Amino acid sequence: MTTGATRACVIGAGIGGLALAIRLQSAGIDTVLVEGRDKPGGRAYFWEKDGFTFDAGPTVITDPDCLKELWALSGHDIADDVTLMPVSPFYRLNWPDGTQFDYSNDDSLLAAEIARVAPGDLAGYEDFLRYSEGVYQEGYVKLGAKPFLDFASMVKAAPALMKHQAWRSVYSVVSSYVKSEKLREALSFHTLLVGGNPFTTSSIYALIHKLEKDGGVWWAKGGTNRLVAGMVRHFERLGGTVRLGDPVSAIHTMGDRVSEVETRSGWRERFAAVASNADVVHTYKDLLSGSQRGQKQGRALTRKRFSPSLFVVHFGVEGTWPGIPHHMILFGPRYKGLLDDIYTHGVLPRDFSIYLHHPSVSDPSVAPPGKSTFYALVPVAHQGKLPVDWGEVGPILEKRILDEVGRRLIPDIHDRIVTKFHYAPSDFKADLNAHLGSAFSLEPLLTQSAWLRAHNRDDNLSNLYLVGAGTHPGAGIPGVVGSAKATAGLMIGDLR
Repeated sequence: MTTGATRACVIGAGIGGLALAIRLQSAGIDTVLVEGRDKPGGRAYFWEKDGFTFDAGPTVITDPDCLKELWALSGHDIADDVTLMPVSPFYRLNWPDGTQFDYSNDDSLLAAEIARVAPGDLAGYEDFLRYSEGVYQEGYVKLGAKPFLDFASMVKAAPALMKHQAWRSVYSVVSSYVKSEKLREALSFHTLLVGGNPFTTSSIYALIHKLEKDGGVWWAKGGTNRLVAGMVRHFERLGGTVRLGDPVSAIHTMGDRVSEVETRSGWRERFAAVASNADVVHTYKDLLSGSQRGQKQGRALTRKRFSPSLFVVHFGVEGTWPGIPHHMILFGPRYKGLLDDIYTHGVLPRDFSIYLHHPSVSDPSVAPPGKSTFYALVPVAHQGKLPVDWGEVGPILEKRILDEVGRRLIPDIHDRIVTKFHYAPSDFKADLNAHLGSAFSLEPLLTQSAWLRAHNRDDNLSNLYLVGAGTHPGAGIPGVVGSAKATAGLMIGDLR
């Protein structure tokens, strides 16, 4: 055991934890980053199989400036460690009737796509864009990295949020501007990328459209794992310490403060401040189980609503597919009905919508020569709503998903597959200690946002902090990097 009068510990080397560790180390605070898995990244883990590189996700990088800032804090350049490549179109949207829509921030191309798919909706789209810009300024620029530690801070932000009708859903607001159902789906599906149902997620999340339009959609050459590796390299360059493959088993407390961090191997150290990038329920219910605060807050968090999980099929195939873009959304025959099944009914429907990721079309380095890397992702209910045996159900769903990709894009897909495996809700639970196997932590509802979300600094344990998807502002790379900025501001202020 050692003492650490001014040292900080960050538990979990996901992108949020790494961003926080970089900020602390840049501010001169000696920081130790502890990760339980063999590789950093958290949800941005990766596998290498048969010459293919498979990112676990996330795969969509937006607002690159929030990442560049992590290097600029110490006078460095992200380009020294990470190569960011623009992706266009951002997404190709495909419907069962064969309609396709290339979604990008090229004004003339986007206008042409809207005129082709949703004639008569161009003026409505321009009105929606102005709305999106308004909520982007209020919800992201002004509040995205601001911690909400008391109800008064929520009240102060309320007038601006109410001005933009934050109580309405993203789909409802989009529908008030455009009439085409396909365009409504095209402008509202983004909330699914952060775990939110377009029909219940606050309209504030319409800011994602403006975020993408201004900042673009990017890919880290070599995969999101190369962004993670670059963040680790930069953190260590600044003098930070990374411990891999040693899960934290307990956060010890003394009175109203956390005192020490202990790992499964028996390593135990004292820190002046501890931040957790681990799942919020796991943090309180398991790591702080020896304290009354941990037990009480753990119970309170389990009563909240959690985002769904994901089922992801990773596969490498023979051949190259220049006609399949980097990102595709293969919509199913239902939109609201499918989301109701996932978010409300907790059933495994026969139909599904697929997010298809094809990184080797932009970056051939992630596949062997003449081959292609893919993953096909479908949202599924979390284990609290859908308590099935994924060992039994997984292979069945995997085949159904590959059959659909084959039917719509690669007719002989099963003959071409070189390697494949899937990742199910049970894996999110086992590998990430994700409560109920949720892929995005707390569902992004208005009633679970800002002060109503888990706080960036604990209310009772004065030197315990949270970072990542479960705290403000939420999931997604810009969300967790924003949470790191909010939490770092608190920690640096408290430690100085």
